[in-house]
Amino acid sequence: MNSWTNSTLGDLAEFQRGLDLPVGDRHDGPFPVVAATAPVGTHHSFKVKGPGVVIGRSGSIGGGQFIESDFWPLNTTLWVKDFKGNDPRFTFYFVTNIDFTGLNAGSSVPTLNRNHIHQIAVRYPADVDEQRAIAGVLGALDDKIEQNRRTAQALERLARAIFRAWFVDFEPVKAKAAGATAFPGMPQPVFDALPTRFVDSAIGPVPDGWEVKAIGDVVTAKGGGTPSTTNSDYWDGGEHCWATPKDMSRLSHPVLLDTERRITDAGVNSISSGILPVGTVLMSSRAPVGYLAIAGVPTAINQGFIAMVCDGPLPPTYVLNWAFTSMDAIKAHASGTTFPEISKKNFRPLPVVQPTDDVIAAYEQTADPLFELITMCVKENEQLAVMHDYLLPKLLSGQVRVPVGAQHAAPLQPLQPLQPLQPPPVSQPTEPLQPQPPGQAVRKIG
Repeated sequence: MNSWTNSTLGDLAEFQRGLDLPVGDRHDGPFPVVAATAPVGTHHSFKVKGPGVVIGRSGSIGGGQFIESDFWPLNTTLWVKDFKGNDPRFTFYFVTNIDFTGLNAGSSVPTLNRNHIHQIAVRYPADVDEQRAIAGVLGALDDKIEQNRRTAQALERLARAIFRAWFVDFEPVKAKAAGATAFPGMPQPVFDALPTRFVDSAIGPVPDGWEVKAIGDVVTAKGGGTPSTTNSDYWDGGEHCWATPKDMSRLSHPVLLDTERRITDAGVNSISSGILPVGTVLMSSRAPVGYLAIAGVPTAINQGFIAMVCDGPLPPTYVLNWAFTSMDAIKAHASGTTFPEISKKNFRPLPVVQPTDDVIAAYEQTADPLFELITMCVKENEQLAVMHDYLLPKLLSGQVRVPVGAQHAAPLQPLQPLQPLQPPPVSQPTEPLQPQPPGQAVRKIG
């Protein structure tokens, strides 16, 4: 193994303050405009050639963003002007592992001074090949997480597009009425049984034989509640998931697999809706209206939800995508002086198209495997994130060493549709993981 050097952060990389670019002066283009925690748009020109590393300077400090393309860093950031011969991606991972909060130089707004952070004492491998080996391990995990995220997004778009084509635009029925003998993706017997004409309804023309019903007539809409926070019997040692809109706001994809807080049996019994079953479609009903997910685990909910228990003719994937495509109408029925909220009373009469049973079954057979793959992506990403967060501080401190050349190992393979997913094993850590301070989110921007 090669030696590690004790030095300062300024010897690893030289940071420079970003540049102002008012919103009114921005023109859409191929180059990301990067703020303290995330990109906030694009511009037709750039100031820094990629790959680059950016951390938060003002407002939110620290963290890290790895930008592969040329970019424009705003003045709320510090960007690496000179990598001093070190590997850029290693530098990115290295700075994400630093807690900059102790160097806050702002009185009211958190602020970093580049001259101060340059003096931070650090220890890192002097050999660039070892840096690349470390970055290769962490990068493989991040790349797989990103690949899974994009796969899940594509699957979501596909399920939603099929729903819109079949049940909003009625394209298969229109195609049959125009003389088509088949419709892509729809089973032939189902297509053959479709009507060829439309009839009037409360929402306009719908296929003959299909019905328009109130959503409250085809699902059971429920609310939730919050057990008394002063009663420890409801909370201490709780084993049941208890969801809030905050849990929903953190989801990258519409599947809920865990919650921040849990409640006891007594806590569950204090909520009229109790534990909702797997497959319940959850929608935040206030602050804000419109977060959506299917419950992948049994869960209780607080009062900020309308839960749709799919105990009628429409399956969860149908109800989920109905809610997505009907969100404008749902929000239009919200009211409130402090913030918009939709009540169950105003929600239940909203119209939903109920096709014939064979069409519903065909959609379910198409959409459910897509949602299962989305869930697999989410579950694997949770495991990969645990592995990443466990390895990151150990690799960057030298507790775990990577043989030089390990970065050339075979890349993690993409998900194969409809094949069982075998996530890589995650070793149990010998010590608890330490959460990153606020602003330490790791982001990669292409």
